Amino acid sequence: MEKLKRKLVGGVLVLSLSGVLAACTDDPEEDAGTEEPSDENGSEEDGDEESATGEGGDLVLAMGSDAVDLDPHGSNDTSSTHIRTNIYDKLVDHDENMELYTELAEDYEQIDDHTWEFNLKEDVTFHDGEPFNADAVVATLERVTDPDFASEKAFLYEMIEDIEAVDEYTVHITTEYPFAPLPAHLAHDGGGMISPAAIEEDENGDRNLDTEPVGTGPFELENWDQGNEIVLSKYEDYHGDPTSIDTATYQVVPEQSTRIGMLETNEAHVADDIDPTNAAQLENMEGVDLSSVESLRLDYLGMNNEAEPFDDVDVRRAISMAVDQEIILEGLFDGYGEAAMGPVNPLTFGYSDDLDPLEYDVEEAQSLLEEAGYEDGFEATLLIEDGDQVNTQMAEVLQDQLQEINVDISIEQQEWGALLDTTAEGQYEMVLLGWTTVTGDADYAMYSVYHSDSQGASGNRSFYSNEEVDELLDAGRQEGGEDERTEIYREAQQIIIDEAPIVPIIHDDFRAGVSDSVDGLIHLPNAVYDLREVEMASDDADGGY
Repeated sequence: MEKLKRKLVGGVLVLSLSGVLAACTDDPEEDAGTEEPSDENGSEEDGDEESATGEGGDLVLAMGSDAVDLDPHGSNDTSSTHIRTNIYDKLVDHDENMELYTELAEDYEQIDDHTWEFNLKEDVTFHDGEPFNADAVVATLERVTDPDFASEKAFLYEMIEDIEAVDEYTVHITTEYPFAPLPAHLAHDGGGMISPAAIEEDENGDRNLDTEPVGTGPFELENWDQGNEIVLSKYEDYHGDPTSIDTATYQVVPEQSTRIGMLETNEAHVADDIDPTNAAQLENMEGVDLSSVESLRLDYLGMNNEAEPFDDVDVRRAISMAVDQEIILEGLFDGYGEAAMGPVNPLTFGYSDDLDPLEYDVEEAQSLLEEAGYEDGFEATLLIEDGDQVNTQMAEVLQDQLQEINVDISIEQQEWGALLDTTAEGQYEMVLLGWTTVTGDADYAMYSVYHSDSQGASGNRSFYSNEEVDELLDAGRQEGGEDERTEIYREAQQIIIDEAPIVPIIHDDFRAGVSDSVDGLIHLPNAVYDLREVEMASDDADGGY
């Protein structure tokens, strides 16, 4: 099928013949000391590559939403992660194939059931000139796990019992219980290493890390005109290979048609978040390629399980059975992605296809509503992000489908940051949201979204609570064996399907339009762009745009 030809292998978008990135596939248990390899192009192509691309230039990315904040321990949203990924490095990270590689660590190993040893890179500096060392790791992880700080990402690291600087470049991380996914959690955006001096300044009120980030990454913040654009500039003392481009400008352009128009008129090099219905337009646009990457995402219809009538499991099951995911997949997503039948993405460790989903059945849904005392249906408000065309269309389809069981939905749009606040506080009835399992492990897919300890901003915005699910998710974190963990997560998935705290809808692909003048852009399965390997055509590098 033509659509399969448009898919990107490993998420690497390469628009010249020679721009092939080597993927790191080392097993971190066997060889955790391997760094992500740099671009290794064939020598026959090197001359063409140099003639086609030039050093420098400003990469312009047209984005649908602005960042919420730039503190790695702050908000847990994709718009912010786009920026933080290129400002902050982590001890380890995921490559485009979701393989772990070392970033600020030289190597690491699990030295006993509870203890991990990380040997750190030397001669690394933060953007403020402070040295990166073991003390920086301790300061960063102590901050994110501090109950008084109350980070939205504390759930990722709450199993950490102690962080010890053994010497200047060796750190021991001790967990309360055996925790196999620790490296994957450290690869999360929340694992970005922060300058200890900046942390102290933030605590003293002399700096606001929400808007004044200090990492060790390839780019540093030059300017943030909130609501309009974020400009990142090349960090000259970066510890890795120097980036080719000088700056990256993330322009906030809520209207997708405007983002596409900017790409067509050479006002932008990347148009983020392209709807399936517009994919063909980009494929037929001269000088532009479509980046389409299989994702770790789940788009879902959330219901506030603490608000009537969604506190009734029969009502939630009825809503779930009244939603036809296949219609949405084919009608709105043009076959991109996959209809979702459960709470875990198929690309995630711990996913199970041995489950009994709630099948589409309008008659059974109506019967369940009658048994719950809502034979005449009810009214509810559905929140969606302002300006999100796909969510608007999906909301309208859901509105029509739920009308079949006399559930009358009104649609309310909110700005992204306000919507996050509203749902974190539980001040809503229904909402369209997505969750991207950036660690690639079911612990993150499920503990964050369904454990009662994660209610609110940490991810459980449906305010779902089930004691048995909590026990299973706790056990899944502590069990070391892969087979045992898989079975635990299968049991938890089935309970969640049966109790329907959310309605899983689709595992959508991530799509973007990219100018042919850009080589080496890495489009990750979490939707974020890694800019370290980007090179631009000579005209653009010289300011041709």
